[in-house]
Amino acid sequence: MTDAFEASRGRLRAIAYRMLGSLSDADDAVQETWLRLSRADAADLANIDGWLTTVISRICLDMLRSRSARREEPLEEHLPDPVISSLDPAYEAELTDAVGMALLVVLDTLSPTERLAFVLHDMFAVPFDEIAPIVGRSPNAAAQLASRARRRVREPATAPDTSLARQREVVGAWIAAARGGEFDALLTLLDPDVVVRIDLGALPAGGLREVHGAAQAVGLAANFRDLAEFARAALVGDAAGIVVTGDDGQPASVMAFTFAAGVISEIYILADAPRLSRLGLDQLRL
Repeated sequence: MTDAFEASRGRLRAIAYRMLGSLSDADDAVQETWLRLSRADAADLANIDGWLTTVISRICLDMLRSRSARREEPLEEHLPDPVISSLDPAYEAELTDAVGMALLVVLDTLSPTERLAFVLHDMFAVPFDEIAPIVGRSPNAAAQLASRARRRVREPATAPDTSLARQREVVGAWIAAARGGEFDALLTLLDPDVVVRIDLGALPAGGLREVHGAAQAVGLAANFRDLAEFARAALVGDAAGIVVTGDDGQPASVMAFTFAAGVISEIYILADAPRLSRLGLDQLRL
């Protein structure tokens, strides 16, 4: 059983991350799946891959429902955890959990059952016959859950339409302009209607802030000019982004971008120090 679990660990973590949007919660779900496997009756494990998928899906569904029950105030919302890797092509193949921040944000707006049906079917090709008993619906009803989720996911631009080479170019230009205080140059890299979402951590001091428009975005960049010296390009989710550290080497923020027509259309800034400390940024080869 141990060998079978280890062979499935990467897939299980990828499912849990897409379901939960949290790296630490995904790891907890994988660990709980292992504990349940260790207590399982071998007679139930004729199809161990299917069993593992069902178990981790139910664990994630329970975690999402518990999270939804606690989230009574809109200000309690926060950005999902980004998966961060080097932009060096030699390391890009290692990133099995890469998902765009825009997609994760939209997934966070779905109901737990919609999210599960969409993630399992559309991202991992699990048949609706197998999804149905997990959500307690018929296969047709499970398909309808995924269909509703699919419409929500396709409304915004949740996938970059710009090549990674162009993304690297834009991010490099952003860093150079921020370091030099060339804010007019920053404007040329932004969609006029760019949206910026900033996660400052737990309430009451933090919370999720949102600003609209290129001028506002450039104003935020001006505030971070002193840290621009310590900004480095990285792969944040499935697109080029930026990791910023302080002069003490500690992570200060992560910037994820959505690109459209060769410019930045959305910016997501995670500046929650406790969460940043858990992302393993000190191990990155930037």
